Amino acid sequence: MYEESRTAMSENFAYPVGLRLTGRRVVVLGAGQVAQRRLPALIAAGADILLISPSATPSVEAMAEAGEVRWERRRYRDGDFEGAWYALITTDDPAANAAASAEAEARRVWCVRSDDAEAASAWTPATGRSEGVTVAVLTGQDPRRSAAVRDAVVEGLRDGTLAAPRHRTRGPHVALVGGGPGDPDLITVRGRRLLAEADVVVADRLGPRDLLDELPPHVEVIDAAKIPYGRFMAQEAINNALIEHAKAGKSVVRLKGGDPFVFGRGMEEAEALAEAGIPCTVVPGISSSISVPASAGIPVTHRGVAHEFTVVSGHVAPDDPRSLVDWSALASLRGTLVLLMAVEKIGAIAAALIQHGRSADTPVAVIQEGTTAAQRRVDATLATVGDTVTAEGVRPPAVIVIGEVVAVGSRRA
Repeated sequence: MYEESRTAMSENFAYPVGLRLTGRRVVVLGAGQVAQRRLPALIAAGADILLISPSATPSVEAMAEAGEVRWERRRYRDGDFEGAWYALITTDDPAANAAASAEAEARRVWCVRSDDAEAASAWTPATGRSEGVTVAVLTGQDPRRSAAVRDAVVEGLRDGTLAAPRHRTRGPHVALVGGGPGDPDLITVRGRRLLAEADVVVADRLGPRDLLDELPPHVEVIDAAKIPYGRFMAQEAINNALIEHAKAGKSVVRLKGGDPFVFGRGMEEAEALAEAGIPCTVVPGISSSISVPASAGIPVTHRGVAHEFTVVSGHVAPDDPRSLVDWSALASLRGTLVLLMAVEKIGAIAAALIQHGRSADTPVAVIQEGTTAAQRRVDATLATVGDTVTAEGVRPPAVIVIGEVVAVGSRRA
């Protein structure tokens, strides 16, 4: 009879349900690896957890010491499930597990067994979460497949490849998303998900353009480089576009290259949105100042070579009254200098660094269109880099690395 009932139970689908365990008693038998994996979710659910086990892993013991669970250092005994709503049996004692499971059945307490799923009255699904969505997958006796399906769904929600748009009405909102250095795979998971949910995308020329091809047809893409009124008014026009579309009730993403706050005018846009009363989410991006040198095999720091690196904007020359850079101080540093937006002014910058004491023989690498299929690297010294950039026809965008770490990268290559 027992085997027949178990067979009948296994032939039916498990009924999925979400348990609301806040303040309700949950009993966990055993404090090994299984309990260590399951306890955090029960703690996050707000359950009143009684842990029964003679010993525990260090991680489980830390949960008890932190007051997240009540731990009684003993073995299971009959009556432990009185008043429980849910039970998790994870001990390595088959007799104790069977007795505990029988008590749970008698008391009508839903019970999970790690040693014998067929003998349990409940199964634990493979669970994942993404932006307020809980994904739970059950495949009966194939937990690896459950985990694989769970991972695929959660990853799809996170990176936007699984479209699940929100249908609740939301107020005006803009996301400033750092798209990374150019390779579409280097945008953050959160940035990609927000991009997939967008109605309007205001994109920089240096953003990961390949991602725009993946957007649904209804998404309006605004090229920020082509917004009218000239260079002086361009930023104001971008700000206005963000505000107008957000106020129209659309989900707006400002897609920027690199990181929004590294020479990206992201703070100016955030301030304009704040003045207009529009909430703004800032999604950091991988800065080209670090990622592009790495893609060319150059570490911006290296033990025994460079203990610091400095990122500098080179869009104005050292003798330009608008420059805020102390070039004499930079020349005295021993570490790495990373220059962004400096292709046009690199000759003047190199001369200023040499004038203030940096060795003319200092290695320099110029990486054009880093992390993309068109990436190329040109090597020089501080004395020759100006002429080399001109002779090689280097054009923006390019990252320039100055320092002994360039030689480290050359040895690796």
